[in-house]
Amino acid sequence: MTIKVLLADDQALVRAGFRSLLARSRDIAVVGEAADGEEAVRLAASTGPDVVLMDIRMPGVDGIAATRRIVTEPPTSGSRVIILTTFDTDEHVFAALRAGASGFLTKDVEPADLRRAVAAVAAGDALLSPGVTRRVIEQFVRGRHLTAGAGQRLAVLTAREVEVARLVALGLSNDEIAERLVISPLTVKTHITRAIAKLDVRDRVQLVILAYESGLIRPGE
Repeated sequence: MTIKVLLADDQALVRAGFRSLLARSRDIAVVGEAADGEEAVRLAASTGPDVVLMDIRMPGVDGIAATRRIVTEPPTSGSRVIILTTFDTDEHVFAALRAGASGFLTKDVEPADLRRAVAAVAAGDALLSPGVTRRVIEQFVRGRHLTAGAGQRLAVLTAREVEVARLVALGLSNDEIAERLVISPLTVKTHITRAIAKLDVRDRVQLVILAYESGLIRPGE
């Protein structure tokens, strides 16, 4: 199945570069290009992309606001967003992840890694780079007050689901969690899927954010 991708960046050369890189994959098709967030939302509604590659800093409606609208409002709520940033320490990255982005890439990403990331997110594997994404989340959660409501939300999980959620937040892959708990990767995936559904979060990234905000895991742990 062809993965439909929408590019959103205010620099035409950046869009052209990503279009060229993605064109090398027969399984990926770029269905549109947007120069700002408002246009990205409009094109997402008309083209139905599986994945949106979204720049954060754009004129008018920025990438954070556009991401929030795309992932929460019909008919685009099924689309997933990958944030594009110049530096992985960009202070806006966490806000974008909080808004519902499924992960992020720096603009100097290797071509093969870009294509793999698009395919992974389209398949529902939200956490592109567990270590890097966790570091960004940890950096911006550090020093924040814990959210009481977030801690109460975890009460709906079984003890094993809490354990799996904690290991997800630590940046472990499904295979690593399976090895740690001596269960199958398929069982791990089932626990994660159930935890995401019970907590009413969008994906694995949102599960990690909730784990930090609830105090299930603390920065530096």
